[in-house]
Amino acid sequence: MPARLHFVRHGEVFNPKGLLYERLDGFPLSDLGHNMAQAAADELASLDRPIGNLFVSPLERTRQSAAPIAERFQLNPQIEERIIEPWNKWRGYPMGAKGLISNPALAVHLVNPLQPSWGEPYTEIAQRMNEAAISAWEVAGGADVVFVSHQLPIWMTYLSASGLRLPHNPRNRRCSLSSITSFEVADGRLVPVDYREPGMKIAQGQR
Repeated sequence: MPARLHFVRHGEVFNPKGLLYERLDGFPLSDLGHNMAQAAADELASLDRPIGNLFVSPLERTRQSAAPIAERFQLNPQIEERIIEPWNKWRGYPMGAKGLISNPALAVHLVNPLQPSWGEPYTEIAQRMNEAAISAWEVAGGADVVFVSHQLPIWMTYLSASGLRLPHNPRNRRCSLSSITSFEVADGRLVPVDYREPGMKIAQGQR
């Protein structure tokens, strides 16, 4: 049974003002987010696969989302800086029209959506995520590895592994809250093999 790398997105964040929280402090999981994180841990357990390592983005929401996984599999979460949320010029502002109303100067960062000009380049995100994944796989000893990260880094990992173009419409990302995107490694490259949405089942049942 080939080892797998599971990328888990964090659960719902408490964000009543609808800000782009990026790497800002003070954005923990909501009550629903904690339940979603537990659902992701339960889903991983249902796979009945050995998990040997747990890597976590250093942000609070990912560390909280990793806690049920760490408890379920008796793992010590390891901080992995390379799987952190990308930086973004809109940090602390609402996305879209509301953000421009708050700070019209943000418009200058919209000139090149293919890079994107408003944040960390897609190619750099994909590269650091791939490096973190392969590094973990090389020392995994045949066991699965879990990474708790963020939507855009996970989506960049998927697009890159699938040989697809990195520029995209954010509304088309297949990476819901507390989802699990899984890969295997073949000839030193990531290969997508599975996608699950346990968090959305919880959200639909509680709203």
